[in-house]
Amino acid sequence: MSLRILTLLFFFGCSIVLAQKPKVNQDRLEQRIFELAKFGLQENGETERVAFSDADVAAQKWVMNTLTNLGLEVHIDFAGNVIGTRKGKNASLKPISFGSHIDRVPNGGNYDGCVGSMASLEVLEVLNENKITTKHPLEIIIFSNEEGGVMGSRALAGHLGKSALEVVNSTGYSMGEGIMRLGGDTTRIKEVARKKDEIAAFLELHIEQGGTLEKENIDIGIVEGIVGLKWWEVEFTGFSNHAGTTPMNARQDALLAAAKFIIAVNEITNSFEGAQVGTVGKINAEPGAPNVIPGKVITSLEVRDLSSEVIEKVYHAIESKGKEIAKASDVQIEFRPLDTTADPAIMTSNIQDAIGKSAEKLGLSTKRMPSGAGHDAQDMALIAPTGMIFVPSKGGISHSPKEFTSAADMANGANVLLHTILALDKKL
Repeated sequence: MSLRILTLLFFFGCSIVLAQKPKVNQDRLEQRIFELAKFGLQENGETERVAFSDADVAAQKWVMNTLTNLGLEVHIDFAGNVIGTRKGKNASLKPISFGSHIDRVPNGGNYDGCVGSMASLEVLEVLNENKITTKHPLEIIIFSNEEGGVMGSRALAGHLGKSALEVVNSTGYSMGEGIMRLGGDTTRIKEVARKKDEIAAFLELHIEQGGTLEKENIDIGIVEGIVGLKWWEVEFTGFSNHAGTTPMNARQDALLAAAKFIIAVNEITNSFEGAQVGTVGKINAEPGAPNVIPGKVITSLEVRDLSSEVIEKVYHAIESKGKEIAKASDVQIEFRPLDTTADPAIMTSNIQDAIGKSAEKLGLSTKRMPSGAGHDAQDMALIAPTGMIFVPSKGGISHSPKEFTSAADMANGANVLLHTILALDKKL
């Protein structure tokens, strides 16, 4: 056989291999995003699906039915997570796990968490269509209540304490009551925790929730690390009195002290070098009447950074300033840490590399970057080698009805997820 014929056969063979490379169905993926958005659809065309709401419960059942139809073994664990298992060739191997969440913040968008969850469904369907059976079992996880304190993933990491179950979200249900609504069992939460050697790898696909990828025209973000975050409830106690008869210099105005505190949070956070962020996003004043001086105010405080040490330094500076403001305002101040915190998490280097190589083979551009938002992957990194894939967010908008990621970008991320899973299946 001539060299020319051998060369032609070689290139022809390569073309067949490339042509057979499995790829996700972009239209089907986008349609699932639209289908999921129907759960909690309002008259104004926007969707509300806070964790534990009727819409969240209904969406969870829809996901479970979809997974069952894809041939997976499906169940709800004691923390309310949806777990679907696809058998591999070797049952003795640890599973490769992947997934995200479908609950949303109040007045949120259709893409945060949902893209990763629907892409995970698409990956499973593509494997079925191409009759691909991996060596490792595959496990999809749709985490419960990510937005209200990453409850499901914290339970899997063994870090969901009793005090967290008492926190009430905007539905009026406590975390414990919500988990029971989803089909979990708070009396057996500890049984959900996984050991560090139980999962071969965990992957999460998510929208960036920032504008870096779009601004730099990059297809895929490879997450290097996820910031830690800590929350506090800050209470100011003054004295409620008549707004018309109490002189300005004789007031114990809790709201005035809180306002000074909020400005101080911004100033102090900016005074440190680095990319740390501090936020007061919630405030409640009592008794809440125009003609009464507020006697009690409760605010939130959140501090984020890739370093736990930096978070502590920023917090202590804020705490010190808060006490100074309270004393000058003749009010009392109390800082109460909330059990909804997460430590910084570094993504596993070889999984970052696998994501990069998969994207490169698909002809997609990449950028290694940190995540300024918390994710389920943050807690999963405590128990398994973990990687995270970002796709662009239009205008950097997230936690908003205007949140948007194009079908093409979603498909790019889903394809990278698919091929990273296949690559890890061969290497691990």
